[in-house]
Amino acid sequence: MTGVKTNVITAASVTGSWRFDGKELQPLMEETGKGFDMKEISADKAYLSRANVDIIEASGAVPFIPLKTNSTRYPQGSPSWKKMYHYFMYNQEDFLRHYHARSNVESTFSMIKAKFGDSLKSTSEAAQDNELLAKVVCHNICVLIQEMHVFGIQPNVK
Repeated sequence: MTGVKTNVITAASVTGSWRFDGKELQPLMEETGKGFDMKEISADKAYLSRANVDIIEASGAVPFIPLKTNSTRYPQGSPSWKKMYHYFMYNQEDFLRHYHARSNVESTFSMIKAKFGDSLKSTSEAAQDNELLAKVVCHNICVLIQEMHVFGIQPNVK
């Protein structure tokens, strides 16, 4: 998960290509919620499910996940789904304006690749996971330093 204004990565999970991304939403949100107040969650269609929409709304945030062509209006026990479905169908322009904040996620990935390379050098899976997470930590440090300069924040060093 990333912040859409600062591009800080608030939570990360390294999974295999076979893993369904939608199952990662809840743990990422739980970790992010420890330090951040989430008002909106924009996600791509891989995260679209009634369960995820319910999880987002239960956290106090508004879900912005575009519907798939085969999505139905039937809530199947999810009032959150019904609310998001109608918002998408009847206020699509506004819905998509909020959803497109998600584009910053792609910017975050581009920032990491530009600074630290777009490939991993490690050969074992565990080392690759650690290398990728190290890139995330380094990215966050770079973002923090940038924000310190932009906002004139001085570290409190004792």
